[in-house]
Amino acid sequence: MNFKPVTHVLFDLDGLLIDSEKYYTKAFENVCAMFGKTFTWDLKKSLLGFQGQECADNIIKSLDLPINREEFLAECQKQYEVLFPNIQLMPGATKLIDHLHKKGVPIALATSSSQDSVNIKMQNHKQFLEKFHHLTMGSSDPDVKKGKPDPAIFLVCASKFPDNPKPENCLVFEDAVNGIKAACAANMQVVVIPDPRIEPELLTDATLVLSSLDEFQPELFGLPSYD
Repeated sequence: MNFKPVTHVLFDLDGLLIDSEKYYTKAFENVCAMFGKTFTWDLKKSLLGFQGQECADNIIKSLDLPINREEFLAECQKQYEVLFPNIQLMPGATKLIDHLHKKGVPIALATSSSQDSVNIKMQNHKQFLEKFHHLTMGSSDPDVKKGKPDPAIFLVCASKFPDNPKPENCLVFEDAVNGIKAACAANMQVVVIPDPRIEPELLTDATLVLSSLDEFQPELFGLPSYD
């Protein structure tokens, strides 16, 4: 496989750097159960990478819930406040981010989440977040008009580096199919660490598929190798 050297690295957050997806699932399950409905893996899979409002709209429509978007999100928010303080960093996340930061590689966060959501999820991991040059939060950034699979979030995130790198000089880390599509549409290479339940044929557009961040070899993309 031929990988092209890069200078800047963009990271998704949920399901990639933090184990938040299981807590989102639990929150959605609990809210749907209030109306006698079941939140399934098939529905969950279709939502990965979407912004919060898009998730709400899709769940309400798919399960025919008798509430509107604002009511659904309000119920979810109550769940998040209980569940999100339990969030942990994913295996290999600290090692990789510390390494790139130490070596002076410009890194940034490109998440579909809102500022409020990131604040509550990362309340116990503030030092980790400080290693990123900047955070681009799709649900609360006015420049990000559409969620993934639209490339907007990655293009906006890259443009916030002082040297405004070309898209082809950026490497994206993702866990979701919609994230792969967004990175490819942005003309960026993408390393994916997917949920093991995602069918391999949905991952064929990824530059590299790994089962853990621990497996990543920075030198494959012209980045400084681990000491």
